[in-house]
Amino acid sequence: MDRRGFLRGAAASGALAPLLGSTAAAAAAAAPRPRAGQGPSYRWLGVSGWRIDLPERSVLVDPYLSRFDTGLFDPERPFDSATGLTVDTAVVDEHTADIGADGLILVTHAHWDHFADVPHIATTTEARVVGTLTTGLLAQAMGVPAGKTSPVKGGEVLDFGDCVVEVVPSLHSRNRNHSLAFPGHRSEVPQPAPATIADLPEGDTLAFQVTPASGPSAFFMGGSDFVERAVGGLAPDIAMVALPNTSSTHEYVPRLLEALDRPRTVVPVHWDHFERPLTNPPVDGTGEGMSVEEFTRIVRRVSPHSTVRVPEYLTPVTYS
Repeated sequence: MDRRGFLRGAAASGALAPLLGSTAAAAAAAAPRPRAGQGPSYRWLGVSGWRIDLPERSVLVDPYLSRFDTGLFDPERPFDSATGLTVDTAVVDEHTADIGADGLILVTHAHWDHFADVPHIATTTEARVVGTLTTGLLAQAMGVPAGKTSPVKGGEVLDFGDCVVEVVPSLHSRNRNHSLAFPGHRSEVPQPAPATIADLPEGDTLAFQVTPASGPSAFFMGGSDFVERAVGGLAPDIAMVALPNTSSTHEYVPRLLEALDRPRTVVPVHWDHFERPLTNPPVDGTGEGMSVEEFTRIVRRVSPHSTVRVPEYLTPVTYS
């Protein structure tokens, strides 16, 4: 039995259901927790964020719902690295407050559009934060108890009973200068606590593969680059693939799909304008980067048996 079959067991195969253009709030309210034996329900939270509901727990990946303005998408003014960290508690609580102390929060890296809401979610729900040492130390500085953080490096295979989480060493995307924003790490709890987006360094980047006891395996990325040898052999059923802003990474999409053994379902993420509200349909924020249409063409060429499914915000999706 191959790696995918070993971890998935007898989980059923399937394809992504069509996504309907309902309002985000109505879609979120219509997502009951799956019954025992049922596959998970997935909801895109925007950027690279996901909520995965299992029969026994909920898993969040890079949950960022506050979507405050930094000037990143505004051609009339420069990007402001001194933008203060703020949490839209009403929106964040609406979609995460019920995950409870058994919930998991998987963080690919500590940039604001992946991490800024994590301390609030963790402190209000008592959910566990799984991420790099930098992510854990930043979370502790922002009120998360050390005992509720699980520092990982990549390579760990964590058994939570109803799901297995494989932690995968990964890379952050590169800009046109082959560099990245806010590089760096933390080796101790920072004081004072982070107050601006520049206070949240990348701190290395991870990817995660989540394999429920019942249902397909899913691979989650937070940046549009990867360690080819680290993802080889994962062979997920579903791949949530971050779209690249530039072409700095050579043959990013073809190399990734081949390394992942051409997943049955491919879902593009990190393509939306994440400084606008979570209202469907999502606004494209790719600018001069790779569009969803171009990404889809490449997937169809490189992996013709894969199905590309473009998500809508907070719309429950199941795989069978």
